[in-house]
Amino acid sequence: MVEGLKWTKNEIAPSDDRYLSLMSEENVNTANAFHRSFPQYKSTPLYQLNELSKYLGVRNIFCKDESWRFGLNAFKVLGGAYAMAKYIAKETGHDISEVNYDYLTSQKLRDEFGQATFFTATDGNHGRGVAWAAKRLHQKAVIRMPKGTTRTRFENIAKEDAIVTIEEGNYDDCVRMAAEEAARTEHGIVIQDTAWEGYEEIPSWIMQGYGTIVLEADMQLRLAGIDRPTHVFVQAGVGSLAGAVIGYFANRFKDDPPVMVVVEPNGADCLYQSAMRKDGSLISLKGDLKTIMAGLCCGTGNTVSWDILRNHADAFISCPDWISAKGTRIYDCPLSGDPRIVSGESGAVTLGIAFTILKDESLGDLKEALKLDENSNILVISSEGDTDPVRFREIIWDGLYGLEESRSI
Repeated sequence: MVEGLKWTKNEIAPSDDRYLSLMSEENVNTANAFHRSFPQYKSTPLYQLNELSKYLGVRNIFCKDESWRFGLNAFKVLGGAYAMAKYIAKETGHDISEVNYDYLTSQKLRDEFGQATFFTATDGNHGRGVAWAAKRLHQKAVIRMPKGTTRTRFENIAKEDAIVTIEEGNYDDCVRMAAEEAARTEHGIVIQDTAWEGYEEIPSWIMQGYGTIVLEADMQLRLAGIDRPTHVFVQAGVGSLAGAVIGYFANRFKDDPPVMVVVEPNGADCLYQSAMRKDGSLISLKGDLKTIMAGLCCGTGNTVSWDILRNHADAFISCPDWISAKGTRIYDCPLSGDPRIVSGESGAVTLGIAFTILKDESLGDLKEALKLDENSNILVISSEGDTDPVRFREIIWDGLYGLEESRSI
């Protein structure tokens, strides 16, 4: 067995599935049209890892590389920017189709709307995306970061002219702090990618913004001759990206969806632990959450996304940190003929777990449960590049979380 690896098939009691329509093709196309209005917009690459596929005995492995997104080295800006636009559209009485980049940066918008202050908590990428969008749209941003945040992640946000601090609490403490500050601020609004009772509309918009990733990937797969991936592995922190990806494919292939797998770190696996309860309840993890995967270090799941995942995910996996580090090294040192991909610790865990399942004979039961075989067309998303260059070098140069921790690989 692989030490530290935990998994479960989805046996959760289903709900009425009321949130699935959020990720319809129509809604995702609307979000994508907004993103296309940005001068910085360009579809990120989908790489085909032919040699790795042969090595692991599957038909194809495709990686959607989000390190190219808007020059920010991660995907998160897609959700924050779209949610800000939807909020402004609602406040000004416009349809979102009218609220494009040109309007949002215009004097007309400042006359109609004025200026808001967008508050959020972040481990790095989400806050950077909110700060980047706020600066370009002439709005304000206040970002709270949890204890243990690296200086690099802090400085990436500070240089976008946001007010940013590192607090003593964990991620969920910072979420509460941001919400309380927004409530006390005139024209203050929380732009958070997690949802809770009474705060569901904006997280839903953020998820729709993330839909651009999978919409692009879907079109790119078809250009590569793949009508439908057989397997999708997607990482989860609060679960917004996972809900967006799985929700899109559940809508797109209603009668024959891919096998879809949610992947989390051991140190912050609230979705896996919730899945183990099987009753549909969503649990929260308390205290300091420890994992190398900073972007996935969240103890409370998004309630909107969870409703999609409980109905449409096939399995939940909780991974030790070395699996993420393994994925980072595989991307960085590819087999001859495959592209080199720079993937940070939160971006690489899905390739790491796919590699481990296919390579380690002790995981035959998991491989069989996921129906992985020589006909599999696997899609993974590298959600970030080297957003923390020091940590990235520690993994690649120094062997941080290396073979001594994997035991069986």
